[in-house]
Amino acid sequence: MSTISPRSSPRSSPRPEPQAGRGGFGRLLRAEWTKFRTVRGWVVALTAAALVTVLLGLLSASSNHASCGAGPVEVACPPPPTGPDGEAVDDKFYFVHRPLAGDGGITVRLTSMTGKIRKPDVTPGVRNEVAGLVPWAKAGVMIKESTEQGSAYAAVMMTGAHGVRMQHNFTRDMAGRPGGVSPRSPRWLRLTRAGDTLTGYESADGTHWTEIGTAALAGLPATVQIGLFATSPGDLTVTQGDLGGSVAAARFTEATGEFDQVELQGNASGAWRNDDIGVTVAPDGAEHHPGRAGRSGGTFSVTGVGDIAPAIEGPTPERPLSSALTGLILVIVVAVMFITAEYRHGLIRITLLAGPRRGRTLAAKALALGLVTFAAALPATAITFTVGGRILRDNGNAVLPVSGLTQVRIVVGMAALFALAAVLALALGALLRRSVAAVITAIAVIVVPHVLATTSVLPDSAAQWLLRLTPAAGFATQQSIPQYGHVLGHYAPIAGFYPLPPWAGLAVLAGYTALALGLAVLRLRRRDA
Repeated sequence: MSTISPRSSPRSSPRPEPQAGRGGFGRLLRAEWTKFRTVRGWVVALTAAALVTVLLGLLSASSNHASCGAGPVEVACPPPPTGPDGEAVDDKFYFVHRPLAGDGGITVRLTSMTGKIRKPDVTPGVRNEVAGLVPWAKAGVMIKESTEQGSAYAAVMMTGAHGVRMQHNFTRDMAGRPGGVSPRSPRWLRLTRAGDTLTGYESADGTHWTEIGTAALAGLPATVQIGLFATSPGDLTVTQGDLGGSVAAARFTEATGEFDQVELQGNASGAWRNDDIGVTVAPDGAEHHPGRAGRSGGTFSVTGVGDIAPAIEGPTPERPLSSALTGLILVIVVAVMFITAEYRHGLIRITLLAGPRRGRTLAAKALALGLVTFAAALPATAITFTVGGRILRDNGNAVLPVSGLTQVRIVVGMAALFALAAVLALALGALLRRSVAAVITAIAVIVVPHVLATTSVLPDSAAQWLLRLTPAAGFATQQSIPQYGHVLGHYAPIAGFYPLPPWAGLAVLAGYTALALGLAVLRLRRRDA
C-alpha cells in the first residue's frame, strides 16, 4: 500500500512550535493547523480526496441513462407524482366516486375482500394466479381533493393482513382494530368531513362506532371527491442470490372489495363515476392491468391494482455519492500520516514538550484534522450531490424528490462522516504508531463493512448487523428515502436502506472515534514513542 510521507526539506516537514503549548488550547490548535498546511503532500492529498469524490461522482452520474418507451420514440422517464409534502408517491387505485360540496361523509359495509396474486409459471404458457391478498392490499372509503395523482386525501380501509387502518396524505397511518372481513363478519367503515378535518370510524355492527383518528388537510377545496376504492401493491419476494446477497422481485396482484349499505351524507350530488387513477397505458393506448367496478342495486364491487403510499423504489438523489469511498480512503491515509510521521521522524517528543498536557495536545491535533477535513469534504459532497443529481435527471432518470432539509442533512452528514473517519484514523495511528497497520485497520473497520453490506455478498440480516455494530454505520447519513411501516419494501442495505436512522448511524461512528481517541490518549500518557 502506498503512503504519503512528508518531504525532508524544511518547507515540507512538520514544524512543532514549542511556545504553543505554554498558552491555551487555541494556540495548540493553531500549531497543529500550521503543521498540516506546511506539509505540501498532506494538503495535496486532501485536495485530491475532494476532487476524486467530485469527479468520480459526476462520472458515475453521467454513465447512468434511462428512457421510457413512447411508441417508436424513447423519451425521458416521467418523474413520479409528488404528495402534498413533496415526497414521491405511488397513487394508483380504482375509484368509484361522486363530488361532495362542503361538509358530509360516507358510510359503507364491507362484506368481503378477495384478491389474486401472480406466481411464477409452473407450466410454460399457462398464467399461474392464486387466490389471496398481499398484506397491504386495501379496500375502503376515501375523500380526495381531486382525481389528480398526488392530491391530498384521507381514507378508511380494510387491509389484507393489518386490520382496519386510516391513512392520509400517503405518509400517515393509524391503526384500527385487527382482524379480517367476511360475509359472516363484515366491517362498517365511515369517513366524515367538517371543514379541513376528516375523521375516520369503524364498527362491527353499524351501531356502535369507534373513532380511528383524524386528519387535518389544510387547503381542501369546497368540492372534493368521495367514494369507494380498492388497490393492491405487488407481491414482494426476496430470495437468496448466488453470491450470498438477496434478490427482490414484485409480481402483479389485485384486490376486490364488496360493499353494500352505502350511505352518503351532505351535498354529494351527481352520478357515480368510475376512474382508474394512475393506470399504466401502453404505447398502443391499451391499459395495462386495469381495475374495474360493478354495481347491482345497492351493492358495489370494486377491483384495483397498485398502491396509495410513499414511493420507495427508483433512483435516489444520493446515488452520485457512491464515489465517497475512494475519497474516504485518501482521507484515511492523510489522517494516519498526520500522527505517524511525527513518530517516524522522532518529532513527537518535541510536540509533547510544546504541549505537556498530552491529552489536550492530541485533542488539538484531532480537532485541527477534523475541521480541515470537514472544510474540504463539505463543498465536495455538495457539488457531487447537486450537480450529480442534475446530471442524472438530464440523462432521463426519474430521481425521487426529497425535501430541502433532507438534502442539507445528506451533504452536511457526509462531510461529518469524512471528518469523524479522519479523526478515527488519526486515533488508530496514535495507537498503532505504524502507518501501514493503521491505514489497513481504519479501512477494515470503516470502508470494508460498508462494501460487504451493500453488495451481493452477505445475507440481508448479516449486512444489517454489520451496519449497526461497526463504524460503517455512519454511512446511514446518506439515506434519503425513509422506511415506512405501512409500505412493504426490500428494506436492506443492498437496496439503499440502513438499519439505523441517519443521525443514529453517525453517532455510532462518533462513539468509536471517541473510544479510539480515549485509548490513544491513555497510551500517549504512558509512552512517548
